[in-house]
Amino acid sequence: MKIPVEKGQEKGFLSDGRHTVEITNIEEGKSENQGIPFFAARMENDEGFVLQRFYLSDAGRPVIMGLYDVVGIEPKAGQDLDTKQLIGKKLSVEVGDYTYNDPNSGSERTLRQASHFQRV
Repeated sequence: MKIPVEKGQEKGFLSDGRHTVEITNIEEGKSENQGIPFFAARMENDEGFVLQRFYLSDAGRPVIMGLYDVVGIEPKAGQDLDTKQLIGKKLSVEVGDYTYNDPNSGSERTLRQASHFQRV
């Protein structure tokens, strides 16, 4: 079997711990269960990558505002934030696994995630 490797697919996940990363891509979508809009930021360095979703919900809004603040973009009331502004921005993140129970199946799922954002 031959496995094609597309551009951007040559890296594995970042290891556990703190990493300085660059946001290289933004994808938009809606959550599978409740249809909540989100954007997913691909954060990477030479060692690997992590893909982190940010949900546009009341609970997710402070996390999004914190991300913009860490990369030096000041959110202002009455002005929209464009997720494309995040591409090329650098920050420090803590990478690790997050385990939860899937609401549909009840089975345990584990995701690789970025958290504890800091300026670089």
